Amino acid sequence: MEKITSFTVDHLRLVPGVYVSRIDYVAGNPVTTFDLRLTKPNCEPVMNTAEIHTIEHLAATFLRNHSEYGDKTIYFGPMGCRTGFYLILSGEYSSKDIVPLMAELFRFIADFEGDVPGAAAKDCGNYLDMNLPMAKYLSGKYLDEVLLRITEEQLNYPE
Repeated sequence: MEKITSFTVDHLRLVPGVYVSRIDYVAGNPVTTFDLRLTKPNCEPVMNTAEIHTIEHLAATFLRNHSEYGDKTIYFGPMGCRTGFYLILSGEYSSKDIVPLMAELFRFIADFEGDVPGAAAKDCGNYLDMNLPMAKYLSGKYLDEVLLRITEEQLNYPE
């Protein structure tokens, strides 16, 4: 069986960043999948489910309500390896194109106060598994260490 695209990336050389994972065409229209890598694979501790879940709720809410990208957002969710997230947008984009949006998103999460949207039994299947303080910490770290000083190495998969 042929390896899928995400398993062909050299995870030993991958650093936290914003990457185009793939561009697909659905009925002739481009759809871009982004790899938002928050931790260095196989080197740093992975994120726990509670903070991943919190980031997911906040990010999905933010993106779907965004004035420019709300109707282009198809999906935001965690990677199974717990080192980052996937974002799928309608349209064809480069990694650099969405850095301002990601900075806005992760600033929103880092500064978030109040109740996490959808963190109630009637809204979520595991609403108790949330950790807002850690989600804010990880989002602020990604914002400060990656998004606000992003390099070419953090925009393109290692070859």
